[in-house]
Amino acid sequence: MKLYYSPAACSLSPHIVAREAGIEVELVKADTKTKKMADGGDYWQVNPKGYVPALALDNGQLLTEGPVIVQYLADLKPGAGLIPAAGTLERYRVQEWLNFITSEIHKSFSPLFNPAAVAEWKEAAKANLAKRFALVGQHLEGKQYLMGDTFTVADAYLFTVANWGQFVGIDIGQWPALKAHHARVAARPKVQEALKAEGLVK
Repeated sequence: MKLYYSPAACSLSPHIVAREAGIEVELVKADTKTKKMADGGDYWQVNPKGYVPALALDNGQLLTEGPVIVQYLADLKPGAGLIPAAGTLERYRVQEWLNFITSEIHKSFSPLFNPAAVAEWKEAAKANLAKRFALVGQHLEGKQYLMGDTFTVADAYLFTVANWGQFVGIDIGQWPALKAHHARVAARPKVQEALKAEGLVK
């Protein structure tokens, strides 16, 4: 399988999940601005959506959308315990978090990375993110991870988007439980492997 990624982008989430599950994927770097891959190829030809992540399966099919890809990867190696079994309430709870993170947090960052966004729009986005992060921080109080003591694909996604705060002037330290979660996930050996592979840490 090939995982198309851009350093520190939301593709970091399935990258982490693949390593945590012990799944070998070939990393293919794609520039989200130029839509060019490291070999000069046109990323539009790979993924008509134009953004990462995308997972090229061995059967020739392409899977897109981070929350879907992480579930697919986790289901390939159920023994890794990265996602509860299908049909259980716990599985729906993880999906609940994935949906919340993708719609309420991930997308709220968009104006902050958009050079055409006016100041008022960016301030509104930051205010919205503060509310969302406060809610997550409250949920994490007294917990190791979103689901309690077990690391899941939802934690990989939360870590990825919370990490963007440093690039746009949002200090997650104002939500102690969220900051502690971020540090806890960052310290995981497989997460360190992913960060190093993407050139984010030495």
